[in-house]
Amino acid sequence: MKLAQVIGRVFCARQYSSMDGKTLLLIQPLRWEDEAPVGSPIVAADAVGAGASEKVFWVASREAAVAFKDLPPVDAAVVGIVEGHQARDFRGS
Repeated sequence: MKLAQVIGRVFCARQYSSMDGKTLLLIQPLRWEDEAPVGSPIVAADAVGAGASEKVFWVASREAAVAFKDLPPVDAAVVGIVEGHQARDFRGS
């Protein structure tokens, strides 16, 4: 699982039928160690009801689709809201 922050929402005029009723979030991937941004923002389907600016964890590939009962065509999904975390730097230890 990967860490990200919700930075926006995506609205569609038309979408695949199994996407009806699903919220699409714009998330910025972050590093677990220091919460620094990693790469570009991505669109992820929301399986947990995350809100603006919340830290979330997300999955990609097939795991993203199986987060939903109807297996929509998604390749990223928010599957949890992070309330806190602790990371230890193992480099050089």
